[in-house]
Amino acid sequence: MQRVGILTGGGDCPGLNAVIRGAVMTAARHNISVTGIRNGWKGLIEADAVPLDAKAVADILPKGGTILGTSRTNPYKKPGDVEKAIEGYKKLKLDALIAVGGEDTLGVANKLLKEGKGLNIVGCPKTIDNDLSGTDSTFGFDTAVNIATEAVDRLHTTAESHHRIMVVEVMGRHAGWIALHAGLAASADYILIPEVPTDLDKMCAILKKRRQEGKEYGIIVAAEGAALAGGQTATKDVQLDSFGHVMLGGIGEALAKEIEKRTGFETRSVVLGHLQRGGAPTTFDRIAGMRFGAKAMDLIIAGKFGYMSSLQGTEVNEVPIEVAVGKLKTVDPKLYELAKTFFG
Repeated sequence: MQRVGILTGGGDCPGLNAVIRGAVMTAARHNISVTGIRNGWKGLIEADAVPLDAKAVADILPKGGTILGTSRTNPYKKPGDVEKAIEGYKKLKLDALIAVGGEDTLGVANKLLKEGKGLNIVGCPKTIDNDLSGTDSTFGFDTAVNIATEAVDRLHTTAESHHRIMVVEVMGRHAGWIALHAGLAASADYILIPEVPTDLDKMCAILKKRRQEGKEYGIIVAAEGAALAGGQTATKDVQLDSFGHVMLGGIGEALAKEIEKRTGFETRSVVLGHLQRGGAPTTFDRIAGMRFGAKAMDLIIAGKFGYMSSLQGTEVNEVPIEVAVGKLKTVDPKLYELAKTFFG
């Protein structure tokens, strides 16, 4: 290996710069040059890149986001873009590529590998939703959960002061890990996740019982993709993005209206949105990111293409990328049943 590229695709995530730093510093030990691909797969299509060395990554560890930029470009969406991506790989004289991303970014990597396009690719698991299989945790999740937990903690005081119900909408399209962890940590009275449909009558009954016991406020935490009884979800836009996803959002506002209508309790909603993605990564995500990046470079040096860095217990190992994207890692209903112990 003489030249390795690295790209960060999909939603930005705290810890991405740690991954970049881990990969670059490991490459430096082996006299391998690193090329940073700007803006995810879009940068590979356009051969838009910048050299990365130890000096370039010296101060990036505490920064959120990604110094390389990102996009939700899908090479398989527009005819000819796959060929342009392959040409970009050759034009940049890459011997291998590290794709840092979640289900969509790594899905593209897996497809390129399966189709035998001649690209040597390894992956790093990135998503605040923590929904990639094959790894105990993804970097970015810990930061997102801590931000959400702090936000819910703060809402307790204003909810109590005004005797209100507060509905907090957090991210989580198909998996409710953020909602579950933040809701439990911040003593939410009810948690809604995509994996288990919620009966609004049962939820409101818990809120009424709490009020009868003299606790005149309540906190609800809902994942953006939370399902209600009957399977309904809230969407902002019926149009699909380049990976075929609808734009979710609005569950918090919809719930607030329903709760107020069914209980008569004054209810407000708060959407945390991209706040969960922003800011400095936690210590856990900084260390995990660096370890994932270093492991990805080690996989390249060992010629283990088609694999992804994976956290298993306290060790960073590897799993095939196809394992990571083959099935979403969702909340076990048994774990949600345990969480119900603390509702209300």
